[in-house]
Amino acid sequence: MAHATIDEAPLPQAFDEPITADEVIRTDVAIIGSGMGGGTMAYALKDSGADVLVIERGNRLPTEPQNSDLEEVYLKGRYKNADTWYNGRTGAGFKPGVYYWVGGNTKVYGACLPRFRASDFEEVRHADGVSPAWPFTYADLEPYYTRAEKLFQVRGQVDEDPTEPPHSEAYPHPALDHEPAIRDLAESFRRQGLHPFRMANGLDAGTPEKRALCATSDGAPNEAGLKADAEKIAVDPAIAAGVRLMTGTTVTRLIPGGDGHTIVAALAENNGRIIRIEADKFILAAGAVNSAALLLRSATKDNPRGLANSSGLVGRNYMVHNSTFFIGINPLRINRTLWQKTLGLNDWYEAGPTTRYPLGNLQMLGKLRSSMLKMARPWAPEPLLKLMSDRSIDIYLTTEDLPRRENGVSVIGGKIHLWWEPNSLAPHKELVRRVKRAVRKAGYPVILTQRMGIETNSHQCGTAVAGHDPAKSVLAPDCRAHDLDNLWVVDSSFFPSSAALNPALTIAANALRVADTILADGMTSCGNRAASKNPLPHRTGQP
Repeated sequence: MAHATIDEAPLPQAFDEPITADEVIRTDVAIIGSGMGGGTMAYALKDSGADVLVIERGNRLPTEPQNSDLEEVYLKGRYKNADTWYNGRTGAGFKPGVYYWVGGNTKVYGACLPRFRASDFEEVRHADGVSPAWPFTYADLEPYYTRAEKLFQVRGQVDEDPTEPPHSEAYPHPALDHEPAIRDLAESFRRQGLHPFRMANGLDAGTPEKRALCATSDGAPNEAGLKADAEKIAVDPAIAAGVRLMTGTTVTRLIPGGDGHTIVAALAENNGRIIRIEADKFILAAGAVNSAALLLRSATKDNPRGLANSSGLVGRNYMVHNSTFFIGINPLRINRTLWQKTLGLNDWYEAGPTTRYPLGNLQMLGKLRSSMLKMARPWAPEPLLKLMSDRSIDIYLTTEDLPRRENGVSVIGGKIHLWWEPNSLAPHKELVRRVKRAVRKAGYPVILTQRMGIETNSHQCGTAVAGHDPAKSVLAPDCRAHDLDNLWVVDSSFFPSSAALNPALTIAANALRVADTILADGMTSCGNRAASKNPLPHRTGQP
């Protein structure tokens, strides 16, 4: 059912009746979600002495030849396993850009791992309003960026991008070099007075042989294991150290205790069975939409708007990037690049002499192939799409999406509905215009662009914003819920603003920061459950 605004959407059904569980599991720390936030948190707590349980609704993504089969990945959607979401304004269903696997979206991400700029943590004036300040500074997060870069084996170069914030240490690995066509593009940009740089990346593609094995890894799994995804980098080492993993298990509700200030259990479904998971600490990392939806679904008579929601902001301020796929074509030049995602440009990221307001970021796509274009243009003949993709350079443009209370997440009839009306469209249009000019000067006269819509939400954030004032935020600066003493949220839900860069490294760095606050508080209460804990094997496949 369509609703004109999110405020017209009905509240979730309140839940107070006890449910008989088929199994009760007790643990010290329950982490819901195994992507960049949850996986990194599991890694950070693996040596704490606490019993840590990671609950993942997906299973292990298989390593198989189809990982790099473009028809299987893009045309057949072999690894797309998210349920249908709905546009709140129109009621139309769509398949979101999220993936339920151990490692979450990082199983298919392009491993682009930049730091946010220092200004992204401050209040910034944009054409359509203000991007709010974060409740901590870049300097506060900088040591954790350094740790996250080491953990995720980031390749980069500090001194190439004028907007690069201060680093206490160099990148742990050298930046990936450009292949010839991208090197030529970078040199043309420099001749135009721009400052292209090599993007920070978590892909082990430093040799021609390895690069060939990564050619299809932007938007798809990497069969060779050369991508720094959360499963490989964080979850598997955590399991080796004793962290437990449940797969194929969807958490449906959080149950508050009688005091109203703690969560006592999570209810989950696994193969038709109801499992009650009891813990001292709950860490939510299911993604900005699903984390908000879980808090809303956990409504009770005492909390009719959902848990952790005294501010009324759970699910509000949903942000994704305004983004455009940009293709430049030279009909006379074949682009033989295998892995294109090495170049970035931030000349218009911040306001400056030629830019009254921030415009955003340019980065390359891994390399578009005809099968990827066929997914977007199924009516187009395959030979024509191949002719185009063989001769194209492929760019992803992002402009910051400002938080708006009316953009958000609701749960209606058990289904997720999104309200999203993009803002900052004029700056985004100007970014596209400037890039068109630069790319044409670089020798690509044919330009094709397509702005992404509501279904392109891999950079979702902002649905449980962190801040100092409980009336104006869901989480405290340490990402603990203002309303609940034992609930933290460590995916991108906490972002007060979306910036205009890939969020993955910031999620990981923040998870390490929050883990330090949890460890500093002490895990003493956790050990009390050890004697009564149900044994649970490491569940690394379908339970």
